[in-house]
Amino acid sequence: MPAPFATLSDFRALLQALPSADPAATAAAEERNSQLTKPPGALGRLEDMAIWYAGWRGVARPALERPQVIVFAGNHGVAARGVSAFPAEVTVQMVANFRAGGAAINQLARAAGATLSVHELDLDRPTADFTQGPAMTEAEVVAALSVGWHAVDPSSDLLVVGEMGIGNTTPAAAIACALFGGQPGEWTGRGTGVDDRGLSIKTQVVAEGLAANPDRDPLEVLRCLGGREIAAMAGAIAAAHAARIPVILDGFICTAAAATLAMAAEGALDHCIAGHASAEASHRALLSKLGKQPMLELGLRLGEGSGAALAINVLKAAIACHSGMATFAEAGVSGA
Repeated sequence: MPAPFATLSDFRALLQALPSADPAATAAAEERNSQLTKPPGALGRLEDMAIWYAGWRGVARPALERPQVIVFAGNHGVAARGVSAFPAEVTVQMVANFRAGGAAINQLARAAGATLSVHELDLDRPTADFTQGPAMTEAEVVAALSVGWHAVDPSSDLLVVGEMGIGNTTPAAAIACALFGGQPGEWTGRGTGVDDRGLSIKTQVVAEGLAANPDRDPLEVLRCLGGREIAAMAGAIAAAHAARIPVILDGFICTAAAATLAMAAEGALDHCIAGHASAEASHRALLSKLGKQPMLELGLRLGEGSGAALAINVLKAAIACHSGMATFAEAGVSGA
């Protein structure tokens, strides 16, 4: 079945028509939370997470039973400019590792009880070098968005999207700078661990990409400065919103993908929560621009969806408390 969009204009219109959380379910969850056997607010942000999740799932007493993790892989033309500490062929090698079950995300998804799927996007055909013009044609970015859209299992009740793509912190930095302004150096970090010379090269590449692609429309930013795996993450996040499936955002690259949606349509990320703040220097700044407070801060900078997958169990705990605890009336405990 084709995706419900064939052009970026179609995709933009779809974003404008995405649903909201169920207000009745949200109100009922808030009422239930007020009756649970604990002092008001005693579970802190866990209470907010559970109510948010309930609203998107449309039920006051939800369960989280079918989380899905999707890893998208793509290669980038700018990798040839020396922006990563690793060669581009590592993308293919890591996809094989994902499929063999040997990567960190395999272990974290398993620990969270999540299904894991991997989608590689034309790894033998990197995006164009965006310092010379757009990274993708409209047909290419729409195709990548469609891969992400179709990768979401409509029966899942939570989504995490991750990525693999050598060099992809460079397009993520370019996207963030294009969307929110500032200097390239403010958004460009060390990624896989480049040295000072490598960081200087990355910053220069981001600056050249911004100069070569002056259009600041959010979806054009995705097309001109992004990558296939970044667009696929955006497509999956949008598909989850359409199906009212909550999303836990991962690190800098995932958040940059999500930011293109947020800037294209108000409320496009209302169904998303930030899983963690990564060690990539500008991730926290990007989360702040989006009004997202991270659940965890553990110094992670792996990508793959790893930080968000780790956060699944925190959200599970929040929902277990909300739905499983007794109310004061049920427990025969005197309320305040």
